[in-house]
Amino acid sequence: MSELSQFRPVPRTGVIYVMTEAAKRGFRYGHPDWVNLGQGAPETGVLPGSAPRIESLSIDPAAHEYGPVDGISELKEAVASLYNARYRKGMRSQYTPENVSISPGGRAGLTRVAAALGHLHLGHLLPDYTAYEELLDLFRNFVPIPIVLRPEDGYRLSAERLRESIVGMGLGALLFSNPTNPTGNVVRGDELSRWIGIGRKLSCAFVIDEFYAHYVYGEGGPASAAHYVEDVDSDPVVILDGLTKNWRYPGWRLSWTLGPKEVIRRIASAGSFLDGGASHPIQRGALPLLEHAAADREAAAICAAFSKKRDLMVKRLPALGMTLEDTPGGAFYAFPSLKDLPEPLRDGMTFFEKALEHKVICVPGSFFDIDPGKFRGHLPSRLTSTVRLSFGPDEASVGKGLDRLGAMIGSVR
Repeated sequence: MSELSQFRPVPRTGVIYVMTEAAKRGFRYGHPDWVNLGQGAPETGVLPGSAPRIESLSIDPAAHEYGPVDGISELKEAVASLYNARYRKGMRSQYTPENVSISPGGRAGLTRVAAALGHLHLGHLLPDYTAYEELLDLFRNFVPIPIVLRPEDGYRLSAERLRESIVGMGLGALLFSNPTNPTGNVVRGDELSRWIGIGRKLSCAFVIDEFYAHYVYGEGGPASAAHYVEDVDSDPVVILDGLTKNWRYPGWRLSWTLGPKEVIRRIASAGSFLDGGASHPIQRGALPLLEHAAADREAAAICAAFSKKRDLMVKRLPALGMTLEDTPGGAFYAFPSLKDLPEPLRDGMTFFEKALEHKVICVPGSFFDIDPGKFRGHLPSRLTSTVRLSFGPDEASVGKGLDRLGAMIGSVR
């Protein structure tokens, strides 16, 4: 027996793969010659109108001790208060600290939820976030069932098709991101209300990744499920969010989960053996960020700055021969088709490799065709002719990256 045969191969997520390949070619964070349109991280500096950025932390000696696995009470109270103020004014049912659990980052929060799920069919959308693949394969209590979104529908799922999928596939829960990574689609307003009503009526739990909730553009009603929950302790709705994207502090690795009290207790129990809890000093340092005025100021600044970058990318891509099935309504990604480009750039992996030669990073679309358990490995990906481009970096970098991609495509033509 090999010395390492006791350990199974563990693949990198798609984004980690592309960043590793870029590093082999000389990329490093802050390198002036590279443009990173690949990694899903927002610019972290001051934006016009944004709240002041935290540049230092004062650590109370008491914070050197372990914090509670489910988070310190002050932070849980701050999270519940913010959601009530934003989404539940005048409603009888309000979130309390018992409806909140704090985790050390988004993946940890999702892993806690997955560990707490029972024996059921768990629906997930295609395409969706690359890290869901290993997460959905790791736990054996549930069976992941894909719901394929079609490009001719703009990668959108109607409420009617959602209902058909839950009933036809016998789904006990549905995992999805809103706004969506990688397409930038958003379910909001009356449509999101219908979704939540369907889950309530059919007893299908919704696990909703709202990590891009501050990145919602245009009109259309609230995009958080928290606004459409009737009873926070009985509606089967679990929401995940955190500082990573919506407050632009990805390095802090701090997230939270909202849901019915009994679900939150089970999620916290999972955290006791999975991760042990979030950093105590970081939790205390995050408290000013959750103050209502500061949080709303940050959300407004993000929307203003990132909508300009969204518009820049949406305008430039067609001129490069890249087709968008729909304008991104949220997040900071575009998911264009490459089918009208000259060969060999119609293949997402080839496009990615050629872009690295021009010192631009992107993500092949096939990475978002997640396949827990690799049961579809014998079939070619439907997303081979797509890539994900991020407008997370500053506006000048986004423009520079598009210029370089234009030069790359022009050289092939």
